[in-house]
Amino acid sequence: MPLKITNPEVLPQTPGVYIMHNNEDKIIYIGKAKKLRNRVKSYFKDKLDSPKTEVLMTRFSYLEYVETETEKEALILEANLIKKYKPQYNIQLKDGRSYPYIKINYEKYPRLQIAYKINNKKAKYYGPYTDVTRARQLIDYLNKTFQLRTCKNMDGPCLNYQIKQCSAPCKPYITQKEYKNNVKNIEKVLEGKHDQLITKLEKEMKLLADKQRYEEARIIRDQIDSLKITKEKQKIQITQDMREDIIAFTRTKNKATVVVISLVKGVTQKPEDLTLTGVHLNNTTEILTEFVKQYYNDKPAPTKIIIPEKINDKKLITDWLEEKQNHPVIITTPEETIDEKLVKMAKNQSKLILNQEKDIDEKPLLVLKQYLNLPKLPYHIEAFDISNISGIHAVASMVVFEDGKPNKKKYRRFKMKTPGPNDFAMMKEVLTRRYSHISPLFNEEKTDDSIYDVPDLILIDGGKGQLGMAVEVLNELGLTSIPAVGIAKKFEELFVPYRSDPIIIPRQSKALHILEFVRDESHRFAITYHRTLRKNAFTKSILDTIPGIGKKRKQALLTHFKNMDNIYDATIDELKEVKSITNPLAETIYETLKKDKKEKNLVRNSFK
Repeated sequence: MPLKITNPEVLPQTPGVYIMHNNEDKIIYIGKAKKLRNRVKSYFKDKLDSPKTEVLMTRFSYLEYVETETEKEALILEANLIKKYKPQYNIQLKDGRSYPYIKINYEKYPRLQIAYKINNKKAKYYGPYTDVTRARQLIDYLNKTFQLRTCKNMDGPCLNYQIKQCSAPCKPYITQKEYKNNVKNIEKVLEGKHDQLITKLEKEMKLLADKQRYEEARIIRDQIDSLKITKEKQKIQITQDMREDIIAFTRTKNKATVVVISLVKGVTQKPEDLTLTGVHLNNTTEILTEFVKQYYNDKPAPTKIIIPEKINDKKLITDWLEEKQNHPVIITTPEETIDEKLVKMAKNQSKLILNQEKDIDEKPLLVLKQYLNLPKLPYHIEAFDISNISGIHAVASMVVFEDGKPNKKKYRRFKMKTPGPNDFAMMKEVLTRRYSHISPLFNEEKTDDSIYDVPDLILIDGGKGQLGMAVEVLNELGLTSIPAVGIAKKFEELFVPYRSDPIIIPRQSKALHILEFVRDESHRFAITYHRTLRKNAFTKSILDTIPGIGKKRKQALLTHFKNMDNIYDATIDELKEVKSITNPLAETIYETLKKDKKEKNLVRNSFK
């Protein structure tokens, strides 16, 4: 049971985090302190220093605290606890993205893994990294250099041992102590301590050479050479990846919109907009400080962060980010250069987004109509998706949304006739099949079924190429009045016909969320149908073609073996254990499945 403290005099004069509760035991505020007693005492003065503190103390009941070794540790703990508990009086960053970490999972023989969440107290995490590809490349390099295992079950030795990329602890060909020493060396690399590690390895190599253990000395020599090359590459990489972030924000009473513009090698990247809530009792310095702490807690920090005004704890935050990233970080305000122009641009962008939010929240279809310049409100939206593996069991889906909600009665599924894999040709087929029913150029009998309503908007999953193909089909069918839009998944950019640059809708916009929902629902519906066909093909084309296997015997086999994989793996004697399966029939089943296992391997693998 944690100690409930109401008197600040009992607190230690050490760094730490204080956690404030209300009468209902809910956490209402989390803060950090260089000296806990001094910081918390400021909340109990007769004259409080800010309206925020006055309001907070009217709700306060008691607090808990956590001591830390340093103020930097308190800063990190504070950021993580705010993210976890989302207290009412802390500023909150609304950002659902995650970035990859390299994780050392401390088993008996640890492995390196990619992780997106820090949720294991027994593991160590390094990062975050700018992209998962770079993190995987680093893991691959470390595994090869220090010969860590990559397998899960340790049932080797495997090919990696044969090609000298694994020390085979499964045998074991390496002691646990030697293996853990390799892990410690990897930790030094991930912490950026290359020079320390090289010095250590050089001493080990000399010691082994003096003892005439030349093969072991050669392995360490190769590690040293590899580390020296990697160290130089990282220096070059940091120079090449020089990134600056320009930050600006606009606030209303209880919300702030922050825009971050990144420059990589001097090239401006796509602006990123985020939302901070709970800002109504905070000044601009506090808002900016909390944003920098929370934003870069989960995201790789650049070499330079340009902010519109000064923040609190600048040196502490800078030291923390440098330690996280293993490279220098500068936090500064704009000077009379291009930085000032970019800060102004980011500020204007944040104002624009914030001004749009009321309309975005209240009338998303109207906002969508305005952004896409549609002739009328997109009440009826139709979207399509193709699902196939190397052209096998290719299907398409059509989903229908009305008034921003799915109308599943109007969903349709299509089995593709187009040979594949050819997603463009298949999409052309499904659009032609769907809209030929309403085409004025076709003389097919019309139907009153509402499934053939003319849509207000067609949504295509993809960029310019996919949209161009859809427009071509509509032109061929004489349906040029139906609007179509493509949504490119990487940046959620929208493309419309006869316009080269994409339309960007703010990430918080409900209008954009509707289109994302429609796109994702069409994908889900296609995948579900595809899996059903694969499953049916997998079971029917095998058992139902064997002479002597009817419904009862097939059911008996599936009941006994639980699934088709077990039937494939069964021996003749095991097949005979099933009621009504005779010896000749068991042999027939065994031979048939043995042959079918080779022929249907693609289908079986895709179903897994």
